[in-house]
Amino acid sequence: MLLPVKWLKDYVDINVDSKELSDKLTLSGSHVESITNLNNGIQNVVVGHILKIKEHPNADKLCITIVDVGEEELQIVTGANNISEGDYVPVALVGARLPGGVKIKKGKLRGEESFGMLCSLSELGISDSVVPKDMKDGIFILDKGYPVGMDIKEVLGLHGEVIEFEITPNRPDCLSIVGMARETSATLNSKMKYPEIEIKNEEGNINDLLRGVEVLDKDLCNRYYARVIKNVKIESSPLWLQTRLMEAGVRPINNIVDITNYVMLEFGEPLHAFDLDKIVDKKIYVRTAFESEEIKTIDGVERKLNPSDLVIADGEKPVAIAGVMGGFDTEVTNDTNVILLEAANFNDKSVRLTSKAHNLRTEASARFEKGIDSNLCETACNRACQLIEEIGAGIVVGGIIDNYPNKREISTISLRPERVNKLLGVEIDKKNIIDILNGLEFNVLEKDDYLEVKVPTFRMDVEREVDLIEEVGRIYGFHNIPNKPLMGVLTRAERPYNVIIEDKAIRVLQGLGLNEVMTYSFISPKAYDKIKLVQNSSKRECVKLMNPLGEDYSVMRTTIIPNIMDLLSRNFNYGVKEALTYEIGNIFIPREIPLESLPLERRTLTIGMYGNVDYFYLKGVIEVLLDRLGISGFRYSREENLSTFHPGRTANIVYNNKVLGIIGEVHPDVLDNYDIEVPVYIGELDFETIIEEANPNKKYKPLPKYPSITRDLAVVLDREIPVTDIEDVVWKYGEGIIEKVELFDVYEGEQIPKDKKSVAFSIIYRSYEKTLRDEDVSKVHEKIVEEVEKTFKANLRS
Repeated sequence: MLLPVKWLKDYVDINVDSKELSDKLTLSGSHVESITNLNNGIQNVVVGHILKIKEHPNADKLCITIVDVGEEELQIVTGANNISEGDYVPVALVGARLPGGVKIKKGKLRGEESFGMLCSLSELGISDSVVPKDMKDGIFILDKGYPVGMDIKEVLGLHGEVIEFEITPNRPDCLSIVGMARETSATLNSKMKYPEIEIKNEEGNINDLLRGVEVLDKDLCNRYYARVIKNVKIESSPLWLQTRLMEAGVRPINNIVDITNYVMLEFGEPLHAFDLDKIVDKKIYVRTAFESEEIKTIDGVERKLNPSDLVIADGEKPVAIAGVMGGFDTEVTNDTNVILLEAANFNDKSVRLTSKAHNLRTEASARFEKGIDSNLCETACNRACQLIEEIGAGIVVGGIIDNYPNKREISTISLRPERVNKLLGVEIDKKNIIDILNGLEFNVLEKDDYLEVKVPTFRMDVEREVDLIEEVGRIYGFHNIPNKPLMGVLTRAERPYNVIIEDKAIRVLQGLGLNEVMTYSFISPKAYDKIKLVQNSSKRECVKLMNPLGEDYSVMRTTIIPNIMDLLSRNFNYGVKEALTYEIGNIFIPREIPLESLPLERRTLTIGMYGNVDYFYLKGVIEVLLDRLGISGFRYSREENLSTFHPGRTANIVYNNKVLGIIGEVHPDVLDNYDIEVPVYIGELDFETIIEEANPNKKYKPLPKYPSITRDLAVVLDREIPVTDIEDVVWKYGEGIIEKVELFDVYEGEQIPKDKKSVAFSIIYRSYEKTLRDEDVSKVHEKIVEEVEKTFKANLRS
């Protein structure tokens, strides 16, 4: 918001310069963006009176003017075509300086001497965005005769500063000159001066010209206040009015529109003027739009309305989109004779949704969507009527129509002074608190142990005691509150057990050379086809997003394998020769379909790798990880029913009759789907089950005192028998003296019968109580050989 300081001074006495004012307002909560000087470095530009205009002898597009500038008459050559003899215009004399460092010199134009320059508004440093359209490309013609030779800065008010503020959404009352004047008054402890509103002459009765206002949707229109002005004369506004608007960043249009904009800037209440002669039946209806109803707005665009849009309508059609923009058909034009002046208050949410739906943001919608005090309607409308009367733009008709279905009342809040000091951390006496709140126009009544505070209706952001305490704090000055160290006792909390286990797993995996990755929790439903999940797989039952970013992110994952495969594919196709990755993340299992409650989230560890690795490398990573987490004695069981993995190269990890997860080589068809040309190995583990089974507390035992004895076991048996089954038998009959069983050879070849394999183990025997003798070990070893031969129909290999 742009705030001209000299306009602000109409309402409050300011005894500091603009820089100090900005600093003080910033400290009291109004954020200053910039300070601009209106002067723009203009020097030696005065009012000139054009006495004569004649043709240039050597140029068709130039003319020669004789201009009276006070002490002399100057010949000035110009290309302007909007000037006439008798006009009063800005003249830059020889030696003058204009914005941008431009210096005016005596010169010759096509052989004719020129002693200065006639100026446009843009040449005087006024932005093209606010210059009246009829003066945008020409010399600025002053609205009346001013003393010749008078400094143009005095005429146009090009002195003082404009402060730009960033107004937060919770303070819509500050989107006005009066609102910022109230802030200034409280900040500087200076008396606020409101404009005196008085309409001196009223003629006729409003009911003779306007049949009424009917609010059909009372939830969306809090108030509709209307007045009528007759004998309207549409013309350019007085210069003072135009300059006020331009300084505040608004382009002047005509006297009626300019006054509505002026009052909107002054009080923050948007107004709208209708050509009453174009209102069918001379009656206003405030209603929502009918199905497929359309309106042509004043910007000339045909807009199809939504049934939720609130409109101002006559007996036939909409004439405005409420709170957003007026209609083209009832716009005030040069032929307008009678206007209906609307000051209304609309539901903020309704205006915001309508503005967004039509991609139509205006000064009015920007204010209404933040919320406006409905009690402003009367003040703003009568202020506009007063200004119309003052500049002679029309005659105010007697009477008003005020339809006020949702009256806004003053609220009352109890405030405890001791609570103020406790929250702010400073001692402010009760009188100071009362003075601060009264300065903000709160009405404070002192009770026994509290203050009864009546909140003015324009302070829509103040609802609770803490809001009042904030008001006291910001005016007192948060910078005046001394810094104090925090006091209190902090209790050191222990880290959750699951976090401890997860952190340890991460350290182990990173120590093994794996890189942690993080992927999105939502995937494409086609991902399940890419990893060849069977159609009846429970993992295809997933949570679907209502508003997905796109099909590729439309369901919540029930497995992390597609994410890892995407990542490995991307790296492989970028030329990365080797990748070892892992992710610990959530999968989302719906409790029921269709979904009625939040899904079950399970922590899952997924490992993916390719390059200089194989199945046994992945197996080794898993074994080291589980061992470090205190899970030992787990075994592998063959898995041949998962089409994602290579048959015969996939295994479940089983511990305490629970499946911890699965590891395996990815099926070649899946690799083709991901354009990967090398083997990929994946492990997916239920990390929540791992957390349940983990035992991070290691128990150490002394180094063995007694020597070990090593015996080998080599048998030939069916190739389909898992090695782990043989190991189970070995451990079962080891009678507690086996320390380690290690597979060191698996052979299939010419010397082995077809469909058979040779498996060789190294078994280490040791007792922690005595030295084992050969006969003790031989007895146990022979029993193991016997049980292996009997259980698996194996033959001892010689």
